[in-house]
Parts: sequence; C-alpha cells; structure tokens
Amino acid sequence: MTPHDDTPSSRTLALTAGITALVAGGILLVAVLPAEFGIDPLGTGRALGLLELGTAAASPLEGREQPHARDSAQFVLEGFQSLEYKYHLTAGDTLVYSWEATGDLVFDMHADPEGLPGEESVRSFEQATGASRSGVYHAPFTGIHGWFWENRSFEEVTLRLEASGFFDGAVLFRDGGSFDRVPEPVLE
Repeated sequence: MTPHDDTPSSRTLALTAGITALVAGGILLVAVLPAEFGIDPLGTGRALGLLELGTAAASPLEGREQPHARDSAQFVLEGFQSLEYKYHLTAGDTLVYSWEATGDLVFDMHADPEGLPGEESVRSFEQATGASRSGVYHAPFTGIHGWFWENRSFEEVTLRLEASGFFDGAVLFRDGGSFDRVPEPVLE
C-alpha cells in the first residue's frame, strides 16, 4: 500500500486546531459572553445589540423603592360642572385605574410634563364620552397624569375613582382651586 498524499500532516492539524480555537474564542468574546451572560469585555455586545439579551431579567418581577399606593375618591358633579384629578407619576411608573359614573361624562385622559409650562406641553391620550373606563397606564414622562371630567347634562352625576400604583400624591382641580391629596400606602 502506498501512503495517501492528501493526509494532513501533524503540523497542518495543529495549525487548523489553533485557528479553530482562536475563532471559537473570538465568537465567545464577541457574541456568546454578551448574549448569554451580559459580560462584554470588548464592547462588541453593546455595539451589536447582544448585551441586552444577557442582561434581560430572568424574572418578570420588577422591584421598586417607592411604596405601592392606592387611592379612592368619589365626586358629585352637578349639571355642567367639571373637575380634573391627576396623579404625580415618575416616567415609567404604572397606574392601575377604574372609574365609573352614574351618567355619561365628557372626559380627557391627559398629562402635564414636569418642568414644561403652558398648554402646548399637555399630552392627551383619550378624549371621549362615557360612564366608565378601566385599565393600566404607564407614565411616558414625569409629571401629573389623570382625567378631566365634565357633566354636560342637567342631571347630577356621581363619579367614583379607584387607583393603585406607584404614585406619591394626587391633585384635585375644582371650583377654581387645586387641592393636594396624599394616597394611602398599601403596606407600611
């Protein structure tokens, strides 16, 4: 039998193994460590958008320093009366709410960004007529967030609001004045 000319030599095998180890090490440093473990020694994980994969929370839980609060309020609106009720929220805070009225009210769910004066800075999220709404609101910016309600009928309407979330206070605008309210902490 004659030896095959295409059999790699020991030197070629060692060189191939070395190159393979270098490539694998590069892939480990560039992609695997940032994506799997949030370790980014070269900064390439952040540049490639892989770092977020490794730092993503393994749990759906999100802790907060601020205590969870709840608020309950009831208002009577005579014919053609209005009021505004807003919560102090920090950007990213969550408000779970439910309100119900004994008759239809015109309403505007809106927010005023902190530090930006004037009507042009107000952002409106829902304007409609109805007797109830419920849902979850995520504050897109720090400021006061809430509703304006107006009774456009001749009948008296009772409005009841329930809210909970990460807010540190509320303010009622009514009868030409503003009145601060402090929420109840859920746990003390």
